[in-house]
Amino acid sequence: MVQSIAAGAAVPRGMLIADAWAQLGDGVAPLSNPSGRPLARTVKLLLDPLVLRPNLNPRFAGGMVGVEHVDELRRVLLDAGPALAATAAWFQLLKKARRRAGVTEGNPQDLYFQRCYELAHEHGDPRGVPDAESIAAEAVAEVRAERGEVTVDRLRRFMTDPDQVVRLAGLLQHAWEDRPAPGPAPQDGLTAFLDTCATKPDERAWKALAANGTGTAEAAELDRPRVALNYGLTARERPAPPALGDRASKRQLPPPFDRSIMERLFAAFTAAFHRESMADIPSMVVGEIHRSAAAWQLAEEPSRVAMALGRDASNGIDYWVDPPSTSDANARLQARYAREAYVHAVHRQPDPESTNVPDDLKHEILYVQVPYLRRLWARLHGRELRGETTAAADVWDLLDGVFRSVLLDQRDRLRRLLERDGGRS
Repeated sequence: MVQSIAAGAAVPRGMLIADAWAQLGDGVAPLSNPSGRPLARTVKLLLDPLVLRPNLNPRFAGGMVGVEHVDELRRVLLDAGPALAATAAWFQLLKKARRRAGVTEGNPQDLYFQRCYELAHEHGDPRGVPDAESIAAEAVAEVRAERGEVTVDRLRRFMTDPDQVVRLAGLLQHAWEDRPAPGPAPQDGLTAFLDTCATKPDERAWKALAANGTGTAEAAELDRPRVALNYGLTARERPAPPALGDRASKRQLPPPFDRSIMERLFAAFTAAFHRESMADIPSMVVGEIHRSAAAWQLAEEPSRVAMALGRDASNGIDYWVDPPSTSDANARLQARYAREAYVHAVHRQPDPESTNVPDDLKHEILYVQVPYLRRLWARLHGRELRGETTAAADVWDLLDGVFRSVLLDQRDRLRRLLERDGGRS
């Protein structure tokens, strides 16, 4: 039990959840790990979105909870105890129904946790429901039918169904209306992490940045006029709710924050890689709606921290001036940029109007942070869709790899342009 908390202190959120969870007893054992704590998927799929709801209750968000909110968080979890116990009982029934039906694809926790929570609220504990086994069998069949094959055609059909359009539009409106106000920025640890991530990544510092909500706090500036615009993340003065969308093309994707929900999911669906690790289409669409209203329009705090790190690592990269580097990572990216011969060629053009380099390519070469942050966002978004986690040791490979891919694409575009024009610059 959490006891003797000093006034003004904060308590680790995970400790509070584990403490309250232990008081729920054996009824929630199917949702628990061997040590008696809630499973990671229990927190991700049940406690966060359906019980604690940190988007609506920012006092429960982040890695630390203020002492004044400790009792409230515990009470919310304990009040949900009967529903969670019923959820666990339904989960056991659905797993049995799944085995009888011969279903083997997908993770049962991913597929059934939220459906079991719905059944718990609709029917209560299944031990008091005479036809509970048939209800469980129907639920397994419904989930299997909903999953189908993850394809662009199924996505388009789902998002253009008139009944779904009304429901999804309402979800989108509420998600944006319920966006919590950003909290105060924590003490900056971004620069310290950028100083060592290429040579000696600090896992403890990385976890602290995520636990402290650093990425979320750093996103507060994006709602100010022209900030997200200057980063290339939107073409608007300020980010606005996206459209649902009914079509998409990889050739004409707008900036990340301006993409419709359909466009955000489209790129992942058009590649065959890791489709087996993606959720079913209804869950993906609802998840994308909530992601669009979150900080950096990303769902996971480590992704948001990575965006803030990428912003700082790419800040001030310029050919004409050589400003003092703000971190080791910043210096490394600046040096990589300065080594590119095509960058020198574009900067040496005496008359920008006389060159055949298109304005959009020229702008991306001269202001490389813009395409860099766009591509970093897309990379992180894809990782979230595939359920990939990011450790401290992955961060520099991610930041540097995205930068290298941007420079390579620019170099190839310029080479093709010069070849097409007979070698004229």
